[in-house]
Amino acid sequence: MTVHALVAAIDTPSIAIHLVQPDGWPGVRDSLPASARAFAEAHGFEPKPGRCLALPDAKGTIAAVLFGIDPADSPRANPFLPGKLPGLLPDGTYHFATLPPGSAETATLAFLLGTYRFERYCEPKEGGCRIVLPDGVDGDELARIVEAVTLGRDLINTPANDLGPDGIEEAIRALGTRFGAGVRTIVGDELLAHNLPMIHAVGRASAVPPRLIDLTWGAADAPKVTLVGKGVAFDTGGLDIKPSSAMLLMKKDMGGAAAAIALAQMIMDARLPVRLRLLVPAVENAVSGASFRPGDILRSRKGITVEIGNTDAEGRLILADALALADEEAPELLIDFATLTGAARVALGPDLPPLFTRDDSLASELQRLGLAVWDPLWRLPLWGTYDSMLESKVAQVNNVSSGGFAGAITAALFLQRFVEKAAAYAHLDIYAWNPSTKPGRPEGGEVQGARALYAYLKGRYGSPA
Repeated sequence: MTVHALVAAIDTPSIAIHLVQPDGWPGVRDSLPASARAFAEAHGFEPKPGRCLALPDAKGTIAAVLFGIDPADSPRANPFLPGKLPGLLPDGTYHFATLPPGSAETATLAFLLGTYRFERYCEPKEGGCRIVLPDGVDGDELARIVEAVTLGRDLINTPANDLGPDGIEEAIRALGTRFGAGVRTIVGDELLAHNLPMIHAVGRASAVPPRLIDLTWGAADAPKVTLVGKGVAFDTGGLDIKPSSAMLLMKKDMGGAAAAIALAQMIMDARLPVRLRLLVPAVENAVSGASFRPGDILRSRKGITVEIGNTDAEGRLILADALALADEEAPELLIDFATLTGAARVALGPDLPPLFTRDDSLASELQRLGLAVWDPLWRLPLWGTYDSMLESKVAQVNNVSSGGFAGAITAALFLQRFVEKAAAYAHLDIYAWNPSTKPGRPEGGEVQGARALYAYLKGRYGSPA
């Protein structure tokens, strides 16, 4: 179902939804017809967060919906709570009749994101919930964001038998065709000829050749914004093979690429005045006689030699070559998205991706905007003294640390070695998955960080055209 199919015209008959905070409940209650008020009281409705009650009319059909939301001053307030509604309400068209001040756009976005279904391999369900846009909400902007997030979620949810490195390339080529962007790829042994040896080494064991996908869009003299996304279509762990339980979700190991692709779509659809470059090293970390091995020493694009301490730390290898390539043209802003470490999940859980950057202003703005659009990020330090954990006796650096501590930080420090010329650089270690359904975030693939970055880029370079 397209986003526009989820949005109803303003004159469409629709059912009122009252988003009720505790201090606003008396006013809402008093505005209800006597029969509806009596029904709510009989059912003991209280405006607790997530509490939902459908109020019937005289014919027994739904006349209105009461939905409790967090008090504005609650430290646990979740502005995406209205995204729970599509999973609670019967098919129909709705509108927000009562909204806290300033919440219309976020509530509507959450509702739309909450309607997502991944139906590629099953019979599509008919019907669904539709929403009438509140006054003053930019429907085109919401559609732009929801369509991009939907694309990213679909890519993550698609298994590797239908979305290998070649499938990631097809998705980016389709995006390039839609927006008039240039797309070129370097595939297989051509990676060696173009000095991208670590991308080649990680992906060479797969039946589907590794590749670097390079999309460019926008005026050549515009500020350079470069996105890099980790595109590991499936990760067995290589010769340091994962146990089966750890492999079950490895179709999502290209979640960084999906987030970067989603952000690129938002940027191009909004026609932001930037020179966009999207780089996705797309590989499958497979097992065969051609697999790279523990103990191998790889020479990177930048010339840094890397000892392979673990073949399951492959994402940072392909990112290193892509980041080195991106850095050569000294972009104004360089961002990478990657499902990089389990340590990040241990530290911050699945919902809060760590952000690493040496730019205090960039970090502050991304954290502020992440909370404002409810796409949160949390800064972790690039703690320089941990760099010694990556020392190698036979190469310039090891791809894994010598101990079990600070895995997300040491991974970020590894990547930092390959960026020198970019004016500002940030690394996002995302999970790209919802372990269970949350408001506006159905279980499955999730695009993390892209909406926060999009808000930042709009503020820095101008609003959508």
